[in-house]
Amino acid sequence: MRDLILSIALTGTLVLGASPVLADWTLDPERSAVTYVTIKSTNIPENNHFKEMRGQIDATGQVVVTLMLDSVETLVPIRNERMREILFDTANYKDAELKARIDPKALESLPVGQIQRMAAEGQLTLHGQSQTLTLSMMVGRLDADTLMVASTEPLLIEASKFGLSEGVEKLRAIAGLPSISEAVPVVFVVTFTQTAND
Repeated sequence: MRDLILSIALTGTLVLGASPVLADWTLDPERSAVTYVTIKSTNIPENNHFKEMRGQIDATGQVVVTLMLDSVETLVPIRNERMREILFDTANYKDAELKARIDPKALESLPVGQIQRMAAEGQLTLHGQSQTLTLSMMVGRLDADTLMVASTEPLLIEASKFGLSEGVEKLRAIAGLPSISEAVPVVFVVTFTQTAND
């Protein structure tokens, strides 16, 4: 009987040892970029991005990426200030947060040097409002401890769905523009590094 118990325990240990170790992944802001394009006066595009962000993927596959709205960069200082104060209202809304869930085993089993298409439903919270988005991505494993995730289709963010239409109109009036588009495409390339759980 004792031998049987020892055999079962040993088998269980071997099975656990053979399973992949699920891990937490932390966003590396130095190797990540979130960029959006604004369209003014009908057909004049301008690139914008955020300089500060943080994020992680936990062992259950829960993804959280947070953009610090005060770090918005439009390459024009006065426009940065207007974006912070008039559009994003960063005195009351400090960040934008995207949450999603992906299969953690798909990440762990992705071979180094390989790229895989993935899709996920995400929840974006911005300016006190939340909306569901579909994320289409390419996920590549650069090395054993590094993932790179890139959008394959822009996320289309509509100002009206996040209570931002009034801010857009104020920006248009201050700048003396005939129009500013309320639909904004957003693209991203984000890098995560791994810390194995004990």
